[in-house]
Amino acid sequence: MLATTLSIVAVFLPIGFMEGIIGKFFHEFGITIVAAVGISMFVSFTLDPMLSSIWHDPSIEEHGKHHAPVTLYDKTIGRVTHWFDTGTDKLSDGYQKILAWSLVHKRKTVLMAIGVFVTSIFMVPLLGTEFVPKADFSETSVNFQTPVGSSLEATEAKARQVESIIREFPEVRYTVATLNTGNALGKNNASIYVRLVNRKDRQRSVDQMSATLRERLQQVPGITVTHAGLLDSVGGNKQIEFSIQGPDQRELERLTLQAMDKLRAIPGLVDLDSSVKANKPTIGVRVLTTSASDLGLGTAQLAGPLRTLVAGQTVGNWRAPDDQTYDVNVRLSPDARNNMQDLERLPFALNAADGSTRIVRLGQVAKVSESTGSNQINRRDLTREVAINANVYNRAAGQVSGDIKTVMEGLNLPPGYRFQFGGSTKNMAESFGYALSALALAVIFIYMILASQFKSFLQPLALMTALPLTLIGVVLALMLFRSTLSMFSIIGVIMLMGLVTKNAILLVDFAIRAREEGMERSEALLMAAKVRLRPILMTTLAMIFGMVPLAFAMTEGSEQRAPMGQAVIGGVITSSLLTLVVVPVVYCYMDDLAQWLRRKAGLAPARQGAVGSAQ
Repeated sequence: MLATTLSIVAVFLPIGFMEGIIGKFFHEFGITIVAAVGISMFVSFTLDPMLSSIWHDPSIEEHGKHHAPVTLYDKTIGRVTHWFDTGTDKLSDGYQKILAWSLVHKRKTVLMAIGVFVTSIFMVPLLGTEFVPKADFSETSVNFQTPVGSSLEATEAKARQVESIIREFPEVRYTVATLNTGNALGKNNASIYVRLVNRKDRQRSVDQMSATLRERLQQVPGITVTHAGLLDSVGGNKQIEFSIQGPDQRELERLTLQAMDKLRAIPGLVDLDSSVKANKPTIGVRVLTTSASDLGLGTAQLAGPLRTLVAGQTVGNWRAPDDQTYDVNVRLSPDARNNMQDLERLPFALNAADGSTRIVRLGQVAKVSESTGSNQINRRDLTREVAINANVYNRAAGQVSGDIKTVMEGLNLPPGYRFQFGGSTKNMAESFGYALSALALAVIFIYMILASQFKSFLQPLALMTALPLTLIGVVLALMLFRSTLSMFSIIGVIMLMGLVTKNAILLVDFAIRAREEGMERSEALLMAAKVRLRPILMTTLAMIFGMVPLAFAMTEGSEQRAPMGQAVIGGVITSSLLTLVVVPVVYCYMDDLAQWLRRKAGLAPARQGAVGSAQ
């Protein structure tokens, strides 16, 4: 009891103290499980024995004792328990035969276990990886852009057209369109929020609808769809984010266009977008330094008043009769600032040395011309960058990120230019690293606990052979549900480390006690298998059925957490099947090795029936 409880605590305690985003997710989870397991052990040592003393098992009542009348409920429960008892007995007989064969053919059993483990390792890349699975909360969004320079009225007209297309879907309840909001500032950016009917009332998922929606929106002229579907549930951005960094903006734009052409060919990569946009039309004002210096004017003296005249300046606020407050912005009227000729005639007051004021026109000290300018300039780590983002459809984000890395490495970036991933790809690599650290700590703690409980350095290795045998079940379960290795499925794997050792502890502990009473090793193992099969089945089935609602994502948005339940179910099933056969065989090898080490060290052989230990 103590060994199984401490094994579970050894797994969940590192989970509760992981760092990074994954630690923020599972801190309360790990601490709660540790506290619950500790309390359950206290209850099992106190309340359960007390209840057992006053709540007798009817099957062992004396035959002459008076019984209460049998009800229909009792008959129904009796049939179920009788069916379970019969099935358990048949399963126990079959298990005894399999285990007896395995104890005779130890080498074949171990080789088959190794083959299963190696096969599962080669199957892991087939799963794909992602940071957090998408969750269907019956809502989605669509973002698009109109050509640079489009008016607000033109963008609004396109937004209404897109909304009408979206509302043709029977799953849509309502839509809300916004322009020039959030991070997508400008008259040519639009975002549409889409609310769907509840998941149980529709046949298609959000991902399936997004694919159809992209195809229909391609037929709308004059827009570029930058996003359709679900955003990353952690950062609220697209699943794929990376950037190209370097010193020169023009070279960055060239490299970005070159990369975008190759990235579009990657399967599963959709909604590809970058911060490089078509240059926007601007009016360039180039100061004539000679003329300006002769008049005593500097660039700052021209830029300040020019900004106020053209862009405007807030000088106060005005409260309307309806108690609404509006900013008061002072600038030239549109008919005085829309043409270059108007800008050239803008007056600037110049104080002369004699105290008089002289008026200078902008055209006298600067050259005004039509030009174009960059729409957006990003900087990171003291250098310029171009941000690229995209969504993933029908493929794992990790696989798509690997293809992107291959494409970018093939570009042969000039010296001083580099690319780096961010967003969920970066979070995924960071979280997997912390999860592996927690897994390593859990395995070490489990070994230390088992070594102290069984007073042996070798026998815990036999018990821990159950750990790698969970991998094949995890892989098969995730493939069956078409899930990936994500933050939640990795946590499920770590959980398995504490759960699967429990069965091995129950089995081996009984065998050790039987051997201490003088029973032969193989006979003790067969007896342990017969006696401990029922509690092992009960705990295994309890874990499986407890994880079924989570694994099948029965509630809205539970798709995000479902891989954790799927990994636990698959790992528990296969580990239970393999552990009951492989662990006794490895236990025999460890026991033989312990006896050999004692003989080689010149120590007295272990007492018959006792478990040898290697100090």
